[in-house]
Amino acid sequence: MRAILGLSFDYHDSAAALVIDGRIAAAAQEERFTRRKHDASFPVNAIRSVIDTAGITAADVTDVVFYEKPFTKFGRLLDTYHDFAPRGVRSFVKAMPLWLKDKLHTRSRIARTLAGLGIEAQLSFTDHHLAHAASAFFPSPYEKAAILTVDGVGEHTTSSISVGEGNSITLLKTMEFPHSIGLFYSAVTYYCGFRVNSGEYKLMGLAPYGNEARAAELERLLRSEVITVNDDGSLVLNMDYFDYPVGLVMTRDKAWENLTGLARRLPESEISDAHIDLALAAQRITEDVIMRLARTARALTGARSLTMAGGVALNCTANGRLMRSGVFDNLWVQPASGDAGGALGAALAYWFIALDNMRRPQMPDAMSGALLGPGFEDMPAEALPPGGRFIPDSELFDTVAGLLAEGKIVGWFQGRMEFGPRALGSRSILADPADPDMQRRLNMEIKFRESFRPFAPAVMEEDSGEFFDLAAPSPYMLRTVPVATGVRREVTEVASGYMDRLRQQRSSIPSVTHVDFTARVQTVTAHSNPRFHRLLAAFKARTGRGVLINTSFNVRSEPIVCNPNDAWRCFNNTGMDILVIGNHLYAKNESLDN
Repeated sequence: MRAILGLSFDYHDSAAALVIDGRIAAAAQEERFTRRKHDASFPVNAIRSVIDTAGITAADVTDVVFYEKPFTKFGRLLDTYHDFAPRGVRSFVKAMPLWLKDKLHTRSRIARTLAGLGIEAQLSFTDHHLAHAASAFFPSPYEKAAILTVDGVGEHTTSSISVGEGNSITLLKTMEFPHSIGLFYSAVTYYCGFRVNSGEYKLMGLAPYGNEARAAELERLLRSEVITVNDDGSLVLNMDYFDYPVGLVMTRDKAWENLTGLARRLPESEISDAHIDLALAAQRITEDVIMRLARTARALTGARSLTMAGGVALNCTANGRLMRSGVFDNLWVQPASGDAGGALGAALAYWFIALDNMRRPQMPDAMSGALLGPGFEDMPAEALPPGGRFIPDSELFDTVAGLLAEGKIVGWFQGRMEFGPRALGSRSILADPADPDMQRRLNMEIKFRESFRPFAPAVMEEDSGEFFDLAAPSPYMLRTVPVATGVRREVTEVASGYMDRLRQQRSSIPSVTHVDFTARVQTVTAHSNPRFHRLLAAFKARTGRGVLINTSFNVRSEPIVCNPNDAWRCFNNTGMDILVIGNHLYAKNESLDN
C-alpha cells in the first residue's frame, strides 16, 4: 500500500489530503477543527482526521508532499523587495523574522511535527501551480484536457496553462508575479471594504447590482491606467496603484481615489452605489481575462475539455460565462480550488508524476462528490445532543420535507463532511426558495451577514432543466447559469438603490434568483448524495418543486460545522427552526409530537 499525505499550510486554508494507491481516500481543512476560518496553521487536526477517516494508522503513511517550495518563494520575496526598494521597509522588517524563524525551516517543521504524530515518511515538495494543476486534471473525467490555474501567486507564477494527458502534465505558458488577475481582484475586494482571501465572494455577489453605464466608465479608467490585458490573457498591472508586492495593504489608496474619485470603503460601513459599480467593473475585467486565457489554452492544446483550479477558479460567474461561450466542449473545476486543494494536488502529483502510475479517468469524476471529510454515522445516541427524536428513513425525508414546505429553516447534518468552500448537502442549511422573504431571513436571522448576499439552489439533476438553463450538470455549485424562462417573472426596473432591486421578485423561486436572472446551481443525483437527493424528491412530492435553498451550515466569520456539537451550537445560536443530525430531529419552540 502506498499512502500519500498531501499538506498545505502557512498562508491560508491549511489542509491535509490522503491518496491511497491512487484513490482519494480523505481530505479536510484545518479550519473545521480549530473553528478559525481560513486557518493557516500546521494541519495537525486535519492530518489525524484523514488518517482516521481512511481507516489506516499513522505508521501506514509512506510519503508526505508539501504543496509548494518555500525556498523558491523566499527567493521571489527577496527579488521583489530588491526591485521595489526603497519601498517596503516596514513590510520587510515584519516578514523576515517569520521567514527566518519558521518558513525557511518548513522541512524540519514538517518532519518534527509528523514524528510527534507517529508518521515517519519520505518528504517531498512540489510547485504550487503544479499542485493546483494536478488537483484539476487528475480527478477529472478526461483522458486529455487543457489545464488553467489562476490564483494570487504561488512561488513566482500567478497563472498557468498546461495540458494533461494520461498520467502527465506539461506546462505550456505562465504569468509571473506581480502581474496577477487574482491579486487585482483581491485589491478591488480590499478597496471595496471586504477582507482579502475571504471577501472575494462578496465582491462577486455584489457585482450584479452595479449600474452598467457607470461600471463601463470605471472599467475604461481601470483599463487605461491600472491594468493592460493582452489578447492571450496575459496582463500588466501598473504597480503605482498597488502596495501588495512589498507593503502591508493591497492598494495605494490615494492613487485609486485620484483616478476614480472614490475613496476606499471602510469595512462594515454602508456600501455606496459607486463601490458596487467598481465591483462590477472588476468582475467584467476578470471574466475577460479568464475568457482570453481559455481561448489561448484551447489554441495551445487543441483539447476539447478544460480543467481549472486556483482561487480565481471559484469565480462562479466567470465559470458560467466560460461554459456558455463554447470555447471548450467540457469544463471541470476542482471543488476545492483554493490552497486547501493544493494539498490534494500535491499528493496526486506525486502518485501519478513522480511515481509514474497509470491513470484511469473515472465518471463523473474521482472526487466522490467532494464528500471526503469525517462522518459521524457510528456515534452512539448518548453522544448526540439531548432532546432529539429518532425518525427512521422511511419517515425522515417526508417529515423534513413537510417542515420545509411550512417555511421552516432546517440545519441538515448528514454523512461525510465536504472538502472545499461549498456545502453540498452534508453540512447544509436548507429552506424553500419559493418564499420571497427567505433570502432576507437567512441573511439576517441565520447567517448574520450582509443583506445583499445571494443564496444557491440545489436541484435534482433530472429536474434542473425545468428551473435553469443548464447545458451540463453542476454538482459542485461552481458556476452561475440563467434561470429558465418558464419560471421568470417580468420586472419593471425603477430608479432605486440596490436594496430595492434586491427585493424585486424575478422568478417563482425568488430567493435563489440573482438580480441578473442567474443562479449558482448545484445539481444532485441519487449517486452523488443519496440522502440529499431523497430529501429533494420528498420536497418535490410535497410542493411540486425538487429544488431547495442550500447554504453552508455556519454563521458569518465561522467555518462550516464539522461535528454534531458544532451543529448543535450553531442551531441554538441562530434562528434555525429544525436540526437534523443523521436520523435525529430537533425542533425549537415546539413539540416534536405535533
